[in-house]
Amino acid sequence: MKILVLNCGSSSIKYQLIDMANNAELLAKGLLERVGLKDSEFKHQPRGKDPYMLIQDVENHEAGIDLILKALLDKNHGVIDSVNDIIAVGHRVAHGGENFSDSALITEEVKKNIEDVIELAPLHNPANLKGITSMQKLVPTVPQVAVFDTAFHQTIPQHAYMYALPYELYENDKIRRYGFHGTSHKYVFEKACDALFMRKDHVKAITCHLGNGASIAAIENGKSVDTSMGLTPVEGLMMGTRTGDLDLGAILYIMKKKGLSTDEANTLINKKSGMLGISGVSYDMRDIENAAWKENNKRAQLALEMYTYRIKKYIGSYAAAMGGVDLIIFTGGVGENGAETREAVCKGLEHLGVMFDPAKNNGLRGKLEMISKHESRVKVMVVPTNEELVIAYDTLKIVTQHQENNNG
Repeated sequence: MKILVLNCGSSSIKYQLIDMANNAELLAKGLLERVGLKDSEFKHQPRGKDPYMLIQDVENHEAGIDLILKALLDKNHGVIDSVNDIIAVGHRVAHGGENFSDSALITEEVKKNIEDVIELAPLHNPANLKGITSMQKLVPTVPQVAVFDTAFHQTIPQHAYMYALPYELYENDKIRRYGFHGTSHKYVFEKACDALFMRKDHVKAITCHLGNGASIAAIENGKSVDTSMGLTPVEGLMMGTRTGDLDLGAILYIMKKKGLSTDEANTLINKKSGMLGISGVSYDMRDIENAAWKENNKRAQLALEMYTYRIKKYIGSYAAAMGGVDLIIFTGGVGENGAETREAVCKGLEHLGVMFDPAKNNGLRGKLEMISKHESRVKVMVVPTNEELVIAYDTLKIVTQHQENNNG
């Protein structure tokens, strides 16, 4: 019952091997970087053993996945005896368009659907496909499952996902809000409800996935009804290097004034903006906080104020859209570890029913915990996310259903 989870980027491969028969025990995890470049870096961490690191040229994703499989099988730092021990492979796929509201067993038709929406996720879907095709070549008998970042948000109603553009752009080109981080939003919502003994179908929740990429979701009765990211991951919150919400007229003005091409404008809004662009220090929250508080860097202070202000605005708007909120959740690298960020966001939300508890919040890092007072009408929680675990569970579910249908 061992499932390999793969998250393939354009030049990287993250992976985990999880034993689903043994309480979802993590057997090994690792990261391969600089795929296709000189001196690729490979880090492999097996459970109960010393980490294994290697620097060598890795030509492509197929060679990278072959390297990962060999590491998992190695007599010194491996954790399985045979590749046949892997019952399935779960792939994180960025974009499923409108075709997928759930995870799917990978077939030729599913691969074509993923390929058809490459235009909507040009940086991610091609890499995801490379991971899928590489595994099919290396281990053709092992079933594979695609778990889509966009699937959880397919319940968003049309009035919330449509843009105020000519309707033909939606009909012909599928220009609409899709949202991302779906596996994370779903996981932390369900985890929090279980911890609080809340009925998932009777809860209005706002989940804040805060990291280098960041998004917020409004979840009503277990279903996503709105989310901050849009057609692409640029829209919504201010992020590490992404602008978040921006006047479209501003980017058109900048392009004309500076003579920027579309590729240069894309780099500007995706890689040079956000916390990095405002602070001039870094996209890493730890560096920015250090500059703001210890060095009295005014631009770093401004970046932090903008960051928390925008999160607070989204929480308020989603509470209004749902007619109230019962539960607010923080997750992601910043959400789980940034006590100062959480406090700044929650300060001033008393009118919504939030009674924040600084004592519970202070120093809390990466741990499931309530950070609102016991008597608070709106519960506020920190819930560590585990997207790989969600992918593993979805993969097991889809493969099991497929086997049962074939046997039946």
